[in-house]
Amino acid sequence: GELERKMEASNLPEHAKKAAKKELKRLKSLPVQFPEHAVSRNYLETLLELPWSHSTPDHLDLAQARQDLEADHYGLEKLKKRVLEYLAVRQLKNNLKGPILCFVGTPGVGKTSSIAKTLGRKFHRRTYIGSMPGRIIQGLKAVGANNPVFLLDEVDKLHKSFHGDPAGALLEVLDPEQNSTFTDHYLNLPFDLSQVLFIATANTTSTIPPPLLDRMEVIDIPGYTQEEKVQIALRHVIPKQL
Repeated sequence: GELERKMEASNLPEHAKKAAKKELKRLKSLPVQFPEHAVSRNYLETLLELPWSHSTPDHLDLAQARQDLEADHYGLEKLKKRVLEYLAVRQLKNNLKGPILCFVGTPGVGKTSSIAKTLGRKFHRRTYIGSMPGRIIQGLKAVGANNPVFLLDEVDKLHKSFHGDPAGALLEVLDPEQNSTFTDHYLNLPFDLSQVLFIATANTTSTIPPPLLDRMEVIDIPGYTQEEKVQIALRHVIPKQL
């Protein structure tokens, strides 16, 4: 059937292929009218659609990056400089083991999507509510690449709740020692997140759990001065209205 064809065509790593074959066998034994049939089929489709080995090529052109950031972040000199350094180091080392950039400041400041554009990567924005690991796998499936820029919005609002410990789950995702074999509860298979560039935003650092803060490099974004606000209006808001 269609799923077999997909499986043949897919570029699954060995451990995922084994799981997919097992699930397919199970799916075939389930009558269509059983609710488990749909659950099993969804699982298998997710497994086959995940970008296990598909990444988009990075084309970080630092000169272009500087231009993009100049256009997008008027007045945020320190921020721009730091982002460029960060990207340059990543390019040299060709890996992402390093602190996660966390932009702290007034909401809506610092358009992080421009960093994705600069790298030529896919961009996925994730605000934290509810089940966390499932969201990461869903996000990867949505962008179809295993190396997107993943924006974690408002990490200062990660309070422990009856949902468990979202900050603890997030640490697993961000820890370079663990995240190449990140296993979420839905997939229950290790997935390599080491190529994802995570960037966080927060309104304040005071409520970010300390172990999480340790993994981050905090870049304070000051509230805009009056002059900068005028410039931003002239550069962005007004041209878009015209």
